[in-house]
Amino acid sequence: MKIHPLITTTEELAELCTRLAKSNFVAVDTEFMRENTFYPLLCLVQIGNEEEAAAIDPLASGIDLSPLLELLTNNEDVLKVFHAGGQDVEIVYNLTGRTPHPIFDTQIAMMAVSQSEQIGYANLVESWIGKTIDKGARFTDWSRRPLTERQIEYAIGDVTYLAKIFPKLLKKLIKTGRGEWLNAEMEKLADPDNYANDLETAWHRIRAPSRNSLVLGRLKALAAWRETEAQAKDIPRGRIMRDETLADLASHPPAKQEDLAKVRGLSQAWKDNDIGKRLMRVLRDVEPLPADEMPDKPKRGAPLGKEGALVADLLKLLLKIRTREIDVAARLLTRSDELEALAAGVRKLPVLEGWRYEVFGRDALELVEGRLGFGVEHGRLKMTRIVDTGETAAPEEPGEGAESQAAE
Repeated sequence: MKIHPLITTTEELAELCTRLAKSNFVAVDTEFMRENTFYPLLCLVQIGNEEEAAAIDPLASGIDLSPLLELLTNNEDVLKVFHAGGQDVEIVYNLTGRTPHPIFDTQIAMMAVSQSEQIGYANLVESWIGKTIDKGARFTDWSRRPLTERQIEYAIGDVTYLAKIFPKLLKKLIKTGRGEWLNAEMEKLADPDNYANDLETAWHRIRAPSRNSLVLGRLKALAAWRETEAQAKDIPRGRIMRDETLADLASHPPAKQEDLAKVRGLSQAWKDNDIGKRLMRVLRDVEPLPADEMPDKPKRGAPLGKEGALVADLLKLLLKIRTREIDVAARLLTRSDELEALAAGVRKLPVLEGWRYEVFGRDALELVEGRLGFGVEHGRLKMTRIVDTGETAAPEEPGEGAESQAAE
C-alpha cells in the first residue's frame, strides 16, 4: 500500500479524492480536539483504500476540504468505512450539513459476527490481522503543529488496517447471511437528525425533571439559551451550565438574580454579572410548553410483579444462550427493558419483528407463552420444546431454534 506524505494543499487533496472516487470503498478516520470548543476542532483526516492512504491537514494554510467532503457526502458509489464512527460523522455534518453515505461501521458490524458489544479498534486489529497498535500517540494534542512523523504514522494506521479488515469482515458477513441485519443500524448512524444542533430540540438531550408544562417550558428555553451562549463563546455547553443545574433551575427558578448565588453549580458571580442577567431574562419570558410538544407518556405493560420479574430473568437467560449459540452481541438482538416489556405482556416490540423475530423473538415469545423451556445436556443449558402432549422434546442443537420453528 502506498502511503502519501501529509497532504497540505487543495491540489494534492483533489488529486487524491479523484483517485479514491473510483474505489468500491474508502476507510476514514479523524483526529480532533473538543475539550475547549463548542464544535469539535478537526485536526487531521485519514483516508485510504486497499492501494493507497494519506493523512490530510485541515489546519494547513489555504487548504480547501471541498473535494474530500464531496467524496464523503455526495458520492453514493463509494462506501465509507469507519470504526465507532459517530463522532467522525458528527464532524462531517458540522462542516457540511450532510453525513457520509453510504456508510459502514466495523464496530457495529462486529456485533453481528461476535458477542462483542463495543470492540475497541486496537482489539479489532489484533483479532483480525494480528497487529499490535502503538498507543503512544493516542492522547496527543492533534492541534499542535508541526505534527511529528510518529503522530502521522500512528494516525494513518487507523485507516490502513481498517482497509485490510473491512473486506475480511464483509466476507464473513456475507458467508453468515447477516449483512441485512445491519442495514437499519448503519442508516441510523448516517441519519442527519442525530447530529443537528436545533435550538428548538436542545432540551431533548436533558433528562426532564417532570411532566409539568411550565417546568418543561423553562427547560426548553434554558437549553436553547445555553446553546446560544456556548456557541457565542465557542466553549462546551457544560462550561456554561451542567445539565443537572439546568434541570434544577427549570424546576426551581430563582425569584431574583441575587438568588443565583445559592444555585449549586453556578459561580457566585452570576448574582450580578451580565450572563446572570441574560439568564433571568429568559426565565421571566418563559411560557409553558405547548401541548403538541409535550413528551409522550412512557408506555408500560402491566406491572411485572414477582412472577413477571422471574419471567424476565428467564428471557435474559434465553438471550445469553442464543447469543452464545450463534455468536452475536446481545445488544444487536434486544435490550433488557424490551425483555421486561415482553414479560409484562407487551407484544408490539422490535424483537418480535423482522429478522430479530426469526433469530430470537419467536423463541422468546414461546418461552413467555409456555411452549419453550430449558433443559440440561452434558452440563450445558439447552432450549427445550414443550409439545402438546405434555412431554418435552429433545433439547435443540445450538442455533437450530429458528430453523426448526420455521419448519413447523
